[in-house]
Amino acid sequence: MKGNELREVFLDYFKSKGHEIVKSSSLVPHEDPTLLFSNAGMNQFKNAFLGLEKRANNRAASAQKCLRISGKHNDFENVGASPRHQTFFEMLGNFSFGDYFKKEAIQYAWEFVTEVLKLPKNRLWVTVFEEDDEAARLWGSLTDVAKDRILRCGAEDNFWAMGDTGPCGPCSEIFYFLGPDTSVQSEDDFRKDDGRYVEIWNLVFMQFNRDAQGALNPLPSPSVDTGMGMERVAAILQGQSSNYHSDLLRPLIGELEMLSGFKYDGSSFEKRDLLGDQAYARDVAMRAIADHARSVAFLIGDGVFPESDGRGYVLRRLIRRAVRHGRTLNFNEPFLFKIVELVNKLFGDDYQELKERGELILKVVQAEERKFGETVEGGLAVLKKEVVKLKKGQLFSGQLAFLLHDTYGFPLDLTQDALKAYGISVDTVGFERCMQEQKKRSREDRKSQNVSFPALNIDCAASEFVGYDSLESEAVILAIVAGNDKSSFLVVTDRTPFYAESGGQVGDTGLITTKDARLLVSDTRKTPQGHFLHECSVVKGAFSEQCLGEKAQLKVDPERRSNVRAHHSATHLLHSALRQTLGDHVKQAGSKVAPDALRFDYTHFEPLEPGQLRAIEYFVNKQIRANHEVVTSVMSLEEAKAKGATALFGEKYGDSVRVVQIGPESMELCGGTHVTKSGEIGTFVVSSEAGISAGVRRIECLAGEFAEEKISAERDSLKKAAEILKSDPIEVPGRIERLQEKLRSLERELESKSSQMAASASGDLIESARITSTGIKVIAQKIDGLGAEALKQMVDSLRVKLGSGVVVLGGTQGDKAVLVAGVTSDLTERVNAGSIVKEVSRLSGGKGGGRADFAQAGGVDPARLNLALEKIFELVS
Repeated sequence: MKGNELREVFLDYFKSKGHEIVKSSSLVPHEDPTLLFSNAGMNQFKNAFLGLEKRANNRAASAQKCLRISGKHNDFENVGASPRHQTFFEMLGNFSFGDYFKKEAIQYAWEFVTEVLKLPKNRLWVTVFEEDDEAARLWGSLTDVAKDRILRCGAEDNFWAMGDTGPCGPCSEIFYFLGPDTSVQSEDDFRKDDGRYVEIWNLVFMQFNRDAQGALNPLPSPSVDTGMGMERVAAILQGQSSNYHSDLLRPLIGELEMLSGFKYDGSSFEKRDLLGDQAYARDVAMRAIADHARSVAFLIGDGVFPESDGRGYVLRRLIRRAVRHGRTLNFNEPFLFKIVELVNKLFGDDYQELKERGELILKVVQAEERKFGETVEGGLAVLKKEVVKLKKGQLFSGQLAFLLHDTYGFPLDLTQDALKAYGISVDTVGFERCMQEQKKRSREDRKSQNVSFPALNIDCAASEFVGYDSLESEAVILAIVAGNDKSSFLVVTDRTPFYAESGGQVGDTGLITTKDARLLVSDTRKTPQGHFLHECSVVKGAFSEQCLGEKAQLKVDPERRSNVRAHHSATHLLHSALRQTLGDHVKQAGSKVAPDALRFDYTHFEPLEPGQLRAIEYFVNKQIRANHEVVTSVMSLEEAKAKGATALFGEKYGDSVRVVQIGPESMELCGGTHVTKSGEIGTFVVSSEAGISAGVRRIECLAGEFAEEKISAERDSLKKAAEILKSDPIEVPGRIERLQEKLRSLERELESKSSQMAASASGDLIESARITSTGIKVIAQKIDGLGAEALKQMVDSLRVKLGSGVVVLGGTQGDKAVLVAGVTSDLTERVNAGSIVKEVSRLSGGKGGGRADFAQAGGVDPARLNLALEKIFELVS
């Protein structure tokens, strides 16, 4: 059975058992700040397990895309070396939300494994949690699994939790014996855990919710969450002992064989000693690249782009790790995109995002591969520069190794490999110390950015938003929660006109007035359960928990809301303009809509030309002048898609969605606030455009009065420049170009004269050389009127003419002075130019250093320059 067939057979079976077939959620769990990536099939059903969400059907089944590369579920370091570990995999799962429990889950699992997949029963084993007598009894009574094959295990193996907090419970696992001789099976043999007994399915019986204190609180309704590793089962069905040898991964290895010319040995897991380190490393590299290519394709397909932190950093690390493995296969040019292209072909029919974003995925990978190639060269240059400073037996700095890792993307093992040629090892303790410090900073930063809404413990009905039609409303105060500091607190009301931060639009501000107090609302947010949190401080009167249940008057700041609306509607028109101007590959990758500006991140691979920026501004302003009516309507998600509405990728939409249409050119799903007619936006200008990561760019724009202010400021600046240049404003660019050319000409003339001065002075300087008691010739002279570059040329020239010696020249230009020192190569073991410069610059108020043969210092006090030069002879002596 092929892998894609297995997925279909699994879903069809559970559909026949009354399960709703649910599409895989994104690898990016946008509504769950506790997870970096979706790592299990149950992630998208978390609220259903917690009793926070009621589903139409309380049975579901899915084939979920998963990534395990961080946190508790981290398989990263085993990938390639192990036959069954991957970063990306598909989890086949069936779920019950308070419907069936252990009995049916066990029956379905045994029936599917033995009757549908027809796996031989004499190779199957079952484990249960050591305290779960019910599960043990049900396996014995409902199935024909041998009684001595129902084994009890501890919490480490048979108690499942999604993370440190959240839904959890005892579990029961089904194992498959891979060994050739079925007669050797026994409980003792099973418990050796030597890799021959492979877990293929985990049935989790969700009974508890673990809180932040570690307490297990019973869930409202016991539920079932199962997970079957599709790659593992596909390999077994295809008679393979490794996931990498099934049709889900082996074609990618085949492509690598063809591209590299190296033959893959499928038995290299066991034959490392026979194959040799290089052959084994090539096999590990092929498996790791095959895995990483799938992860990379699906991550970019789900809207993740390479960045310096967060999810983007994980993607970048995957690409760079694959590229590093590629060096083992002698790939020195971009290659990974070719493997990713095959991933798109193999899985595109089942995961449409790979087809729809295929071109984008390849461009992002190619761009990142090229960028890393350049980075590798830069990192190697830094590494080589530092290596020459080390003496035999010294360790390469752990701090510098971390710099190479953090700034240049060098994994530690890549640095260690590069240093082998020099016989130098890395201070791994120092490296690990730097790594831990960075992790600590990241954790603290993440804590400061995330608000754990469930921890607020708000026990009241969700708030009703009435702010589309009105900026004022009467409401009842339902909850008051302590804020982040002593002067602020969060107020929840039954209804509100305040828009809560969402979809890139900032939260509203304004006032809440009660009979005894006036509260300033500085921000508005919303919990996943629908409670609108008004962040408040008291500006007049008294406010306390005694106000619960009181009526209050809520009023949004009208001018600020008006400006936000204008910028939000302008954002929709900008999105359309970018797609019209650059192409359909443009996708939103983030946005921020504020009252004074808008920021829009989008997928594109090169800077915008001036003509393209003009076209974007023209398009948006044309739609504004047309004064289109802004039409909002609520419809089903399918109906909205059929009408051609643009959905923001990564957003989770319900069955009913709000569609905002601005004229014939813009139709998007959006819950934000907008102008009633496009003409209310006023004027639109682009203020900046730049790249923020490989394949992602950021454009910042202004609308309304803020756009007019920018235009006025630029006009005033142009007028001022014209006055300075004594020209008409329209002639300013031409005048500046002519002045720049004149300046370049003068600089060339000055450089020529400086070189002539240096040449004519060389003879006199050679004559001024003094000889130390150890026989070293030293030139230490002041040369007025020359800058650092001219002095460098002069020092190089004098070193050649001296043949052997030390040359130190000081120069002054205005109120600045510099020192440049050179030592001929035969003397660098005895005299270090960097040490000399460091010492004399300290004496003369400057700062400098450099190599043993060449160094310079800046910031030297001109009045102390002669004293510094006199010190040279003493130091060399």
